[in-house]
Amino acid sequence: MNQFLHTAIEAAREAGAIILSGHARPKEIIYKGDVDLVTETDRRSEAAIVARLRRDFPEHTIVAEEGSGKDGAASPFVWHVDPLDGTTNFAHGYPCFAASIGLLEDGKPVVGVVFNPVTNELFHAWAGGGAFLNQKPIHVSSVDRLGASLVSTGFPVHKRSDDMNIHYYWQFTLRSHGVRRDGAASLDLCSVASGRFDAFWEFGLRSWDTAAGMLIVKEAGGRVSDLSGAAYQPGGTSILATNGLVHDEVQRVAAEIAAGPPKF
Repeated sequence: MNQFLHTAIEAAREAGAIILSGHARPKEIIYKGDVDLVTETDRRSEAAIVARLRRDFPEHTIVAEEGSGKDGAASPFVWHVDPLDGTTNFAHGYPCFAASIGLLEDGKPVVGVVFNPVTNELFHAWAGGGAFLNQKPIHVSSVDRLGASLVSTGFPVHKRSDDMNIHYYWQFTLRSHGVRRDGAASLDLCSVASGRFDAFWEFGLRSWDTAAGMLIVKEAGGRVSDLSGAAYQPGGTSILATNGLVHDEVQRVAAEIAAGPPKF
């Protein structure tokens, strides 16, 4: 196991302990906007992760959701940290949230770790090394058509009235075996990687939402692009992650939805 991965796993587990302890206590919630919120647990988790990364790799750049990293340093290595992906779930006591830590080298994902402390599931991957859940190899599903696929998506917590994803949600609900919306993109990506979901799409995610999960999907044998089929970079406008077998079909459906009025 390389040192980058070892540090990411240790940092994720430390953050997970903080998150789990916060899950059992009343939540101190602060609103960043009308509906976008942050908890004290987000900040404590981020502080722990950033401190560990700075200790082990002081020259690396850190981009963290709550702003405690050091964005902009001149390093080919950039860590993307979501200290508590699924904060709204956490705030309401819904046990679907995780710490997500991804490392990019010259813009390419090289390490990804996602840890759900409630289920004690730790997903990890490194470039060329495969994907794992609790140290056991994982692989994407073998479902080969959208009609038999369980897919997932997400919706933003801000500018919700401007979001067109409800039209995609409706059409994919009609054309698939079902659509789930769990509210934690990092875990959605890991569910694609482990074969629980066959596809996942979303708009407007930030780099810390996807940097870890996209590598885990790829190393599990899946495919990641944007909805048009172009290469995806963390923080891109849209993301499509699939088992690879249904990727082209999902992409075609997305193009149909984008080209015409919603079909209700």
